[in-house]
Amino acid sequence: MPPQKSKTLTEAELRLMKILWRRGESAVNDLVAAMPEGETLAYNSVLTTIRILEQKGYVHHRQEGRAFVYRAVVAEREASQSEVRRLMSRFFGGSREKLLLSLVGDGVLTREELDRLKQVIAQAAPDGTEAAQ
Repeated sequence: MPPQKSKTLTEAELRLMKILWRRGESAVNDLVAAMPEGETLAYNSVLTTIRILEQKGYVHHRQEGRAFVYRAVVAEREASQSEVRRLMSRFFGGSREKLLLSLVGDGVLTREELDRLKQVIAQAAPDGTEAAQ
């Protein structure tokens, strides 16, 4: 039995998804033209990658004349949350706490980021009361 295809986005797939999330529906020519400078891909590479994204369930297409027009069917937030869950599962045993402690413990958060995290944690207290500070 062949291995299952990964639902994780490769770098090239993510670049195309970011374009689709930003622009909306796009033909392959539009995607090629919208690639950031220095990150260009050939038409055939974009076509191959967008077809893989369709197989993975990230995009659908419709036909407009002779061209296929692609649109994202997975929202950016949904895709990012899925990636975080996958990372959390692989490296932190599914523990949100271990993931957050790793992020906070690396010492690169600014005071503003720490204050914002405190606010979010306080608002997320499960009993509706403010979490201890």
